[in-house]
Amino acid sequence: MQLLCPRLYVNSVHKIDLNALKQAGIKGIIVDLDNTLVPWNEDAEFPKAVEWLKIVKDAGMKVCIVSNNHPRRAKTLAGAFDIPFIWQAVKPRRRAFRKAISLMKLKKSQTAVVGDQVFTDILGGNRLGLYTILVRPLKKQEFIGTRLVRQIEKVILYTLRRRGHLK
Repeated sequence: MQLLCPRLYVNSVHKIDLNALKQAGIKGIIVDLDNTLVPWNEDAEFPKAVEWLKIVKDAGMKVCIVSNNHPRRAKTLAGAFDIPFIWQAVKPRRRAFRKAISLMKLKKSQTAVVGDQVFTDILGGNRLGLYTILVRPLKKQEFIGTRLVRQIEKVILYTLRRRGHLK
């Protein structure tokens, strides 16, 4: 259960206290794309995502997008973000997280992972000992497989809350 528990749980990336992260020694953020920065399969929140990434960079932090999505979507969004990105990451496998840490030239202890899924973003980050932050998904509409996994996530989050592990 420990591997599924995020260090922090917030409503959106905009609610992350960057100063608190910096005080905890975090210098870079690995961030998921779909339903974390932008709604799944659309670009409606695109300007808000660009704004948040600018705030993170202005705070002196590095950022890398790590997504399980395909390169076609990547080409649409990557240029505007002006940060490193890794697509088809196969999260929760560790390889993409390690590559992101390397691209940002950081140590694991200096890196946070932000995402909307327990079994990809949080599990993958916790497997490497990274600072993990779970955000609520931006949109309820999702890939059918993800919707099924969300039902299991609800049980996990309920259990973590009941045991006092979810902050």
